[in-house]
Amino acid sequence: MEESLKKEPLLSSTTQLRVILLLLPIALTMCMYFFFTWNELQVVPIFEKLTPQKQLAEIQQHFDMAIPEPLLPIYMAAEEKYHVPWTLLAAHHRIETRFSTLKSLISPVGATGHMQFMPCTFVGWQHPTCSGLGKGNIPQEELTNPAAIKKYGGYGIDGNGDGVADPYNMEDAIFSAAHYLAKNGAADGKIEQAVFQYNHSDEYVEKVLEHFMMYNEYHDEMRAIVLAKTTK
Repeated sequence: MEESLKKEPLLSSTTQLRVILLLLPIALTMCMYFFFTWNELQVVPIFEKLTPQKQLAEIQQHFDMAIPEPLLPIYMAAEEKYHVPWTLLAAHHRIETRFSTLKSLISPVGATGHMQFMPCTFVGWQHPTCSGLGKGNIPQEELTNPAAIKKYGGYGIDGNGDGVADPYNMEDAIFSAAHYLAKNGAADGKIEQAVFQYNHSDEYVEKVLEHFMMYNEYHDEMRAIVLAKTTK
């Protein structure tokens, strides 16, 4: 009987062990790479996974007071018309009346409405009763009449197209604020100058700009979210 031929291993046991030890770190590295790649695919950027409503809520957590959602399209429509950042309008609204949550929308000096216009600024300083701080003695039918506002050089705007420019109507007030800020430089990028014209107080300017910069970090994201919600 022929003796079976014993096949010698291609690699000695010592060499095999060395190869295994050499390949082990590579195998571990590949495992870790695939694990983290898979994990990254599971953690899709949060704004892609969340609904627009939740996206908005996530952003609002960065603010000291949430911007009321129904106001966002109004700010943005005013931005489109007057080229004033909607975030600046929101900042003014936050500082002036805490987004209209104050018990009274009449200030001690006579500023009125959601965005706190002095009556003479709203209807125009050419009105015969306007002087001093601008409280005036303006009949309601003149204060809210677009024709009278045009006549006296005021900033009041009929934002909702109902034929009345009312500082107590949200759209009218926000559009009027945008109009005022635009005329005083905000549409040309002179934000600080425009804010100072709105209220001649360095402290006021500082507060408005602080909120403006905070909101402005999310200017485009929030605009995209609102657009997505309104086009559904």
